[in-house]
Amino acid sequence: MLRLLDIREAALDVSEVLDAVADDRAGGVAVFVGNVRDHDGGQSVSYLDYSEHPSAINRLREVAEEVAGEFEVLALAAVHRVGRLEIGEAAVIVACATAHRDEAFVACRALIDRLKERVPIWKHQVFADGHEEWVGTP
Repeated sequence: MLRLLDIREAALDVSEVLDAVADDRAGGVAVFVGNVRDHDGGQSVSYLDYSEHPSAINRLREVAEEVAGEFEVLALAAVHRVGRLEIGEAAVIVACATAHRDEAFVACRALIDRLKERVPIWKHQVFADGHEEWVGTP
């Protein structure tokens, strides 16, 4: 059921995540891709740099297990990137396969929301004017 869980410096690939959740029983697969955008709060963003706490992969597993147990998930995958990311690159990809589409949407939404809330991965934004900001730090 938990097919792919990872935090990595290498570029993320939507095809890898979709392949991980492929299941003949699935009538619905929902995928969320979070990309680095060129702005935040009215400011122009140059790039992001993500850092992880050593416990992050364990917390990711806990969140994934929780979602898989709460919803009728057939397959689940979540990968998050760390390190320097440029505008347009994928920072996070999550996917859930379920028997029906509505459950896939709900489970995928729960997975990304809980990942962002509880997995200790922090975003360092660098703006075009040289200003920097940390997001999500304790």
